[in-house]
Amino acid sequence: MAYEFVMVEQADRCAWITLNRPKANALSLELVREIRAAVMAANADPEVRVILITGGAGKFFAAGADIPTIAGSLDNPMAEGGLLAEGLKMVNTIEACNKPVVAVINGVALGGGCELALACHLRIAAETASFGQPEINLGIIPGWGGTHRLPQTIGDGRARDWLMTGRTVTAREALEAGLVSRVVPAEQLRQAAQELADALKGKPVVAMQQTLMILRGRALRPDRGQDLEGAGFEIAAHSRDAAEGLAAFLEKRAPNFTGN
Repeated sequence: MAYEFVMVEQADRCAWITLNRPKANALSLELVREIRAAVMAANADPEVRVILITGGAGKFFAAGADIPTIAGSLDNPMAEGGLLAEGLKMVNTIEACNKPVVAVINGVALGGGCELALACHLRIAAETASFGQPEINLGIIPGWGGTHRLPQTIGDGRARDWLMTGRTVTAREALEAGLVSRVVPAEQLRQAAQELADALKGKPVVAMQQTLMILRGRALRPDRGQDLEGAGFEIAAHSRDAAEGLAAFLEKRAPNFTGN
């Protein structure tokens, strides 16, 4: 399959999927569909043992969901075929892979970009990377699993802080919180990720599949978490504050939230 916004490189039983939507790898409808398609193809390929997702060598891993698209879909944000629904399919597809999926986080991973990383089984980051779920600053909430995958990964206390303040955290804080397993200098990121992939690809296939399946099963009712998140997103998206927050972002001004 030919892709417009991702580059796929396959070698030595590893599939590298690089997001390639300048300037910030904002997650548009087309990009999330291409990520999902590339992941599904790699997961189905018997020659692939490990899947790696990265933003390349630039400043951004993924800056988040495409804000103009979200702003234009507040009337029915979770409609089938829309950005929110397609993004949810993308992250769920990644999490359900029976091969290790590694997020190689080269830079900014905010909002949907952080949720993309959370859906991966392992995360390794450059020292220059940053993370956050800033949706509350726009009058909305995460819609691709952030409200339940983040607490499962870093614990309720830290997750409440990140989700309720919308602040951006450094790679070092993400490491301390357990969001990423390793932080390396930016120039060493690709090599470190490849070394991790080399270790993973040599493991027995069946045992790896069972390990991933059991780890997924240990999550506390992720289906219920998605139901609650989807309902919450619908409510928040229909608020006046959501319209104001997104308009303020697009107009590059501070929002004036009124509580409605």
